[in-house]
Amino acid sequence: MLSYRHAFHAGNHADVLKHFVLQQVLAYSNQKDKPYWYIDTHAGAGMYALDHGYAVQNAEFEQGIARLWNAQDMPQPLVEFVQLIRGNHPDATPRRYPGSPSVAQALLRTDDRMRLFELHSSDFKLLARHFQSAGRKVLLAQEDGFSGLKSLLPPPPRRAVVLIDPPYEEKRDYQRVVDALKDSLQRFATGTYLLWYPLLQRPEISVMQEKLLKLGAPSWLHVTLSVHAPAADGFGMHGSGMFVINPPWTLPKTLEQAVPYLVDVLGLDQGAQYSLEHHIP
Repeated sequence: MLSYRHAFHAGNHADVLKHFVLQQVLAYSNQKDKPYWYIDTHAGAGMYALDHGYAVQNAEFEQGIARLWNAQDMPQPLVEFVQLIRGNHPDATPRRYPGSPSVAQALLRTDDRMRLFELHSSDFKLLARHFQSAGRKVLLAQEDGFSGLKSLLPPPPRRAVVLIDPPYEEKRDYQRVVDALKDSLQRFATGTYLLWYPLLQRPEISVMQEKLLKLGAPSWLHVTLSVHAPAADGFGMHGSGMFVINPPWTLPKTLEQAVPYLVDVLGLDQGAQYSLEHHIP
């Protein structure tokens, strides 16, 4: 099944959490001089319009990045995040939103490299167009990211940040992400792995969460952000989570500062909340 298009959801609360965590991890990785690879298993289109096309149909960004766009009271880490998302476009309202590869592109250094996978034919064309002038620094493949990831580990520089965020259109994706992380740790135990997932009223979510904790990763962090209470009819995404293996030791403190603010600003009812657990020796 290849019907999912992230453009419908670009800039929503889940993107805010995912890309904020990604920014923090990449910025920390930049503190060492040695180059690294950024690997994205489900890269999407790279950049998304917010003022026309798919994004305006549900306008999910209005309850996501738009609420932070002109905020004056944000914690400093979120100020830097919004500046990154804004880029060089000082519009009063957000008109486009960068996907994960574009967030990474803004942070990677000269000797760092990107390896991007996207299976959807339409999104791959847009992704290729967006990075057409990037040269050898960015390599793209129109293939399944779970399979492609195996071929890249361990990476030549022995440093990597890997983002895994499938659309979860199929139930088996909840098991596939666990299998992917288990296999990746066997191939390259010191990589930093970021897994994004939706918070839905589905049994697969809790089963996956339990399996993630049983992977035996020596260092991990788990953060969730819910913007409203689960719907009475059981449908819809009320939040999202990020599970990070080998996270920066600075990440818990940063999230403790920023995520409560996101609950206050992005929350839609009394069910808005967050959780944060970590084990970083």
